[in-house]
Amino acid sequence: MDNRPTIMVTNDDGIDGAGLQALVQVLVSTNRYQVFVCAPESERSAFSHSITWQHPLQVKQVEIQGATAFSVSGTPADCASIGISKALFPVVPDLVISGINKGSNCGYHIVYSGTVAGAREAFFQGLPSISVSYDWAGGKSTVNDFKLSAEACLPIINAILVEIKSKTYPQKCFLNIDLPTDVSNHKGYKLTKQGKSIVRMGWKKITAEAQVGKILSTMTMEPDTTKIDMNATKVSQGSQDNLLFMREIVGLQQGEIDTDYSSLQEGYITVSPLSALTHAETDCEAYFKMWLPGVTERFSASAL
Repeated sequence: MDNRPTIMVTNDDGIDGAGLQALVQVLVSTNRYQVFVCAPESERSAFSHSITWQHPLQVKQVEIQGATAFSVSGTPADCASIGISKALFPVVPDLVISGINKGSNCGYHIVYSGTVAGAREAFFQGLPSISVSYDWAGGKSTVNDFKLSAEACLPIINAILVEIKSKTYPQKCFLNIDLPTDVSNHKGYKLTKQGKSIVRMGWKKITAEAQVGKILSTMTMEPDTTKIDMNATKVSQGSQDNLLFMREIVGLQQGEIDTDYSSLQEGYITVSPLSALTHAETDCEAYFKMWLPGVTERFSASAL
């Protein structure tokens, strides 16, 4: 009987993603854990917490050295859900790790992130979980940086498993970890909170001949020259084709100082406890506490 702690790995870049493969390789190489993998069959970046509801999932066992692994036709949240259900693996994992994502997940982009959703789904089901993202930069980063990122996370992973075993690990949150671009020279761990950074997006009308950029992750601003298959995207409507629009980056809102994004840019490995509740800020709550009681009297149909 194998008494080692069990870790299940998922992601949103797909089961062949370099970040997931590096993380699994590092975990397996320690020989400290049983490693399960349950990840999307292809990239599902920016799928947020979407789930498959009315259609069956297709699951296929795949080979990843040292691990028991399955690819799934669904979303990251689907993968986390079925992976911890005992439908595929003989035991419920002790810890779920979602990542390593190609691109950081900070600020408002946490809402869009399939990587964070994989960890959040495990959290919904009462399991300790972490999401891990690497701040990939085109022209600077290499695949080896995923391995360095995984190794940099090992102390946190080991510490969490010790807390789980002693039943002292908190159950009201999960952790979102982001690693800086120059991960080999990081400044250490820094406890942060989710900020308000966001990549501002606009819409650009495109033609069938257009070369379009693709957002590689929720916080990566490196373009890809992948060409759209216009035959797959055009829809006829009478004698005219529908108009085609593509997202484009128009700017970056960096958010507050000393939150996740700013600390990541300073070279820290940011560790941000997250939950699933989305309370408004205190000043908003105070405003609506005064506002709501007078709504019926002041803003009824007859008062307009």
